[in-house]
Amino acid sequence: MRIVIKIGTATLYQNEKLSKRIDKLVKFLVKLNKTNEVILVSSGAVGAGYTKLKLDKSNISNKQALASIGQPLLMKEYKIRFEKYNQIVSQVLLTASDFDSRRRTENAKNMIEVLLKNKIIPIINENDAVSIEEIIFGDNDQLSAYTTYYFDADMLVILSDIDGLYDSNPKENPDAKLLKIVTTIDKNLMNTPSNPNDKFATGGIVTKLKSAEFLMNKGKDMFLASGFDLRDIKSFLFDKIHKKGTLFKGKK
Repeated sequence: MRIVIKIGTATLYQNEKLSKRIDKLVKFLVKLNKTNEVILVSSGAVGAGYTKLKLDKSNISNKQALASIGQPLLMKEYKIRFEKYNQIVSQVLLTASDFDSRRRTENAKNMIEVLLKNKIIPIINENDAVSIEEIIFGDNDQLSAYTTYYFDADMLVILSDIDGLYDSNPKENPDAKLLKIVTTIDKNLMNTPSNPNDKFATGGIVTKLKSAEFLMNKGKDMFLASGFDLRDIKSFLFDKIHKKGTLFKGKK
């Protein structure tokens, strides 16, 4: 399978520092890449930049500056860890316009095909440093959905601080039930306020639902699971056992 794995800022960073979770994530990706084609969509450039320069990220110019500082720092962290397993990775920076242009999308797709053919893991991030608008993809949730569709992946996996879709807010309702399989998305859920835990994250459940809806309408699946505890996604992908997490089923 060709699988896009999206890792959010809240998963990568904790208390404004890179979390040790990145080591487990890298080990998981290396194993997955042995029998599949893996594309990683990683957030975290702004958070990485903030570790070196404390700027107010609510200002778009500051956010772009933090991203430009943080992107090479984040890639360095990935490179060091992947090299332990002799796994080559590459950096791919995209903007919204790359998917608006058929020619640019095709060029990017051809490049991705070469990388995957040679078992290299592309690490994709939004090119925040040159984007003139606010980050439009919602902490890369929608960027990962576009990547899945336009680069012909079989499914998207979003690893987040949100471990699945519930029938109500689990932080407010202790009896909230996890929805393991979703075939249609309640439009009312799209109006849920986005409250990402990490102050550098711009996503939330709404951007994930928008990503799921986009892919489901295109006939592709999306799986939402915890990035803090990888047992659920490992069970789903390696053992084909769905213990926890939400599978959004594409319309076939």
